Amino acid sequence: MDENLGKVTIAPNVLVTIVQKTASSTPGAAELCDGVPGVKRLLGLHTVGQGVEVSVIDDQVVVNVYLIARRGVDLMQMGWQMQHKVTRAIEDIVGMEVREVNIHVEDVATELQS
Repeated sequence: MDENLGKVTIAPNVLVTIVQKTASSTPGAAELCDGVPGVKRLLGLHTVGQGVEVSVIDDQVVVNVYLIARRGVDLMQMGWQMQHKVTRAIEDIVGMEVREVNIHVEDVATELQS
């Protein structure tokens, strides 16, 4: 079926939302950080949402997630699991190739944090 029906455009905020929901649902993640530390806002190349920065470079997605982890969690294992979940979500939902997913554990939750 080679019919040209038009084009499909995915807004960058859609990618941010997918990453936020996927990262937040990963066991061991307490919460995404408020803001994104040290973000470079260069001519709209980066799309930022709470705790998430997404860039599209050569039709490939680059993701940075900034989060607070739960206490007592194996941080490396949680990070690897989150990388795999985020990659799979973007590839399955949007159909875009993921170049890298970087997980930045900024802190560990105290008893008072969720």
